[in-house]
Amino acid sequence: MGHVVLFHSAYGLRPAVLTAADRLRAAGHHVVTPDLYGAPAVDTIEEGFALLDEVGGAAVMGRARAALHEAPPEAVLAGFSMGAGVAGALLAERPAAAALLLLHGAGGAPEAVRPGLPVQLHVADPDEYPPEPELGRWQRAMTGAGAELSVHRYPGVGHLYTDPDLPDHDPAAASRTWDRAVAFLDGR
Repeated sequence: MGHVVLFHSAYGLRPAVLTAADRLRAAGHHVVTPDLYGAPAVDTIEEGFALLDEVGGAAVMGRARAALHEAPPEAVLAGFSMGAGVAGALLAERPAAAALLLLHGAGGAPEAVRPGLPVQLHVADPDEYPPEPELGRWQRAMTGAGAELSVHRYPGVGHLYTDPDLPDHDPAAASRTWDRAVAFLDGR
């Protein structure tokens, strides 16, 4: 059984994040889903960005660090979109992390990667967050730093395709994502 800290997207702690955590728990993992905003989730990306601006990046990262305080050093860092960026940003502070699971967005700086770090990324193809040139540079930098990177692209879906309450939702791609994510987490 692995320990996973799962960070939400700019939308906030939506039911889809809690459902994802339940899915991972059913697979035998201990999952924590911190509320990085301390406020109710929102319904649009514009409201999400406004809430992020209101709460502030420093407060978001402070809440993320607080959530990790109780987590073992080898906890898997995971996140949705903005939360993938949060997970990646915390990698430098968590060098013993068992893995990095990124959903709907890239995260992590190459200088924070230890050789052999398992990293799995799931993104829409194409995706605006991050756009292709940026994603390609990130992939090359992460593999160059020694990450064991696997990238899964889902053609024709929207950015947050795993969230059934959003227009981006794609049930088939979401199902494949969770099957792959659970397999990735097994043994970590």
